[in-house]
Amino acid sequence: MRLALLGGGGFRVPLVYRTLLADTSDARISEVRLHDTDPQRLSAMAKILADLAGDRPDAPAVVLTEDLAEAVRGADFVFSAIRVGGTAGRAADEQIAREVGIIGQETTGFGGISYALRGLPVALQIARTIAETAPEAWLINFTNPAGIITEASRTVLGDRVLGICDSPIGLARRAITALEHGGVVSPGTAARVGTGEVRLDYAGLNHLGWLQGIEVDGTDVLPRLLEQPALLEDFEEGRLFGAEWLQTLGCIPNEYLHYYYYARELLHADAAAEHTRGVYLAQQQAAFYREARDASPREAHELWERTRRDREKTYMATSREAAGGMDRDEEDLESGGYDRVALAIMHAIGQGERAQLILNVRNGSTIGFLPEDAVVEAPCEVDAEGARPLPVSPLPDHARGLVSTVKHVERTVIRAALEGSRELAVEALALHPLIDGVGVARQALDRAAHTFPELSYLR
Repeated sequence: MRLALLGGGGFRVPLVYRTLLADTSDARISEVRLHDTDPQRLSAMAKILADLAGDRPDAPAVVLTEDLAEAVRGADFVFSAIRVGGTAGRAADEQIAREVGIIGQETTGFGGISYALRGLPVALQIARTIAETAPEAWLINFTNPAGIITEASRTVLGDRVLGICDSPIGLARRAITALEHGGVVSPGTAARVGTGEVRLDYAGLNHLGWLQGIEVDGTDVLPRLLEQPALLEDFEEGRLFGAEWLQTLGCIPNEYLHYYYYARELLHADAAAEHTRGVYLAQQQAAFYREARDASPREAHELWERTRRDREKTYMATSREAAGGMDRDEEDLESGGYDRVALAIMHAIGQGERAQLILNVRNGSTIGFLPEDAVVEAPCEVDAEGARPLPVSPLPDHARGLVSTVKHVERTVIRAALEGSRELAVEALALHPLIDGVGVARQALDRAAHTFPELSYLR
């Protein structure tokens, strides 16, 4: 099978290739086509992948291309992880948000909307190119904001688009590991997530979901976790939100809900920080690609590993600072997760191996108060026919209004991009729960339009 990886010069590409190398199935990926608009980034990744492959004769062949149609032609799967504007764009979004006094997180609120408005025209062009050049291919979308990009791409490719995110599965595994530590479930239970042996009751939108149940051997063990504060605070989300708040909610939120539940604390932490994480990453990534340019494959690989580990240490650093300061667990520094989800999808669709994964897919009747064609994040059964959402519990009352409002915002962002409408973009910003008013929405959009030439289509 052939995989096209769009954003092929991106920093996390080696995680995907490393997972492909570890695949021992009969129908492995035999060729990976890396597509990027930046030849320097492609060259850096090619060196690292060459060192990862070594002299293994069965390593997937790597082809580099700056031509999108060439990349996807003949592909069985297309994995899209692009970032229009690069890390410098993220840093600019965060700086604009800081200047106008709102939260500037990359995929949530202003940062997510600005990111989406830049990325949607490119994402739609990718979808159209796949439809014209590789109509039988499946698009696995990791481009953020994943829910918005997946929903827009579906307007072209329909059910052959699946959105992935590593946050929900990571949350479930960490919660189950805490239960293992407490002797509630047997060791190794967390490793069974995705096989169908552990049923996850999780629903919401991308970066806006709640874990309401964990069924192990026919028994929901989440109540056992919620009744024990020591176990709750044994993993990152428990420490982030606090055991008392999780017990109040009666479920465990995705880590990104920290921006909603602790917005004031996060604004203060952002204001107190010398630089935003986007600035740090932009500087770090620029240095990495600059040094990798003249490095040998082995040196580039070692440099990537050091840089990756430093990057993971700063993940959601402002949230952890707002929660009182805490370090990430050692196992969380290994990063990845989305790469294993992508491989599981390819196995399920390409080889008929059934898997249960939390994906961004068409709602149908999963969340009853949302439109059927909206994209939601929920557990799915995946096989050769694609992905089908599994039954989940109704969202709790405290979540319904938030999900309904954010989904309206997401769909308005898509309309703004399709129609080139500044007015709709302002509406989306003004109605987002993390943006407190029409005036600041207009101010932030004006600054973004002045900063990013990619937004010149908004009239």
